[in-house]
Amino acid sequence: MSETPVLLDLFCGAGGAAEGYQRVGFYVVGVDIANQPRYCGDEFIQAAALEYLKTADLSRYDAIHASPPCQGYRIMNNLPWLKGREYPLLILPIMGMLGKVGKPYVVENVMGARYGAKGLKKRGLEDHGLQAGWLCGTMFGLPFYRHRLFATNWFWLAPGHPTHQARIRPGHSLAGRARDIIFTPNRDVHQSFGVRAADAALSDWQSNGAQKEGVGIGHARGWRLAAEAMGIDWMKREELTQAIPPCYTEFLGNYLLSVWGV
Repeated sequence: MSETPVLLDLFCGAGGAAEGYQRVGFYVVGVDIANQPRYCGDEFIQAAALEYLKTADLSRYDAIHASPPCQGYRIMNNLPWLKGREYPLLILPIMGMLGKVGKPYVVENVMGARYGAKGLKKRGLEDHGLQAGWLCGTMFGLPFYRHRLFATNWFWLAPGHPTHQARIRPGHSLAGRARDIIFTPNRDVHQSFGVRAADAALSDWQSNGAQKEGVGIGHARGWRLAAEAMGIDWMKREELTQAIPPCYTEFLGNYLLSVWGV
């Protein structure tokens, strides 16, 4: 193992996951099929993640993180206007490949990709289901939920999960989209926000212009509030919608270093 542990960050996007691993001392190498000019990792390689995993020399890496595209697994695919759309379904192939590499790995995805999810069963995708732990923003004192699955080949325990306190206005519902919420405890949730940015609302955030109380994140300039809350303010809006809070991978990275000695 190298003196500074090196982590391979597949499907890296702009680096929400990378930032967390960097905080605990990993040197992070990102791989993405699209150029990522704002990627915050230490190195960036433009390549298809699966092809890179097949052909690259992986001996330099001490651990691997992968965030395959989530659109094909999200609960919102049940919405009428999204039915029938085709998205990459890469969890099964990436899990199969990582299982053969022989290094500690983390595979992240949305809650719709969990093992036994009804949406997967309806579409014949049971084999893609992740048997995984999950993290929530409230576990880290953040003002949103944004539940995400993390499947690993090593053992970890999630922090305690506080009871969700957000309330919905009478006559309004977030339905299956309530897994991602921005809220302020003991205040009403005001307005749901964009399909991809997450799903929810603000209360006490102080700002100006469109970023004022009750403005949904993901609309106009309001998405910047989500960036601030998540700790990834270097990203643009579309990059943010695909990102996870760095504190999630900071937590898992600490586990890898302190518990498993990566």
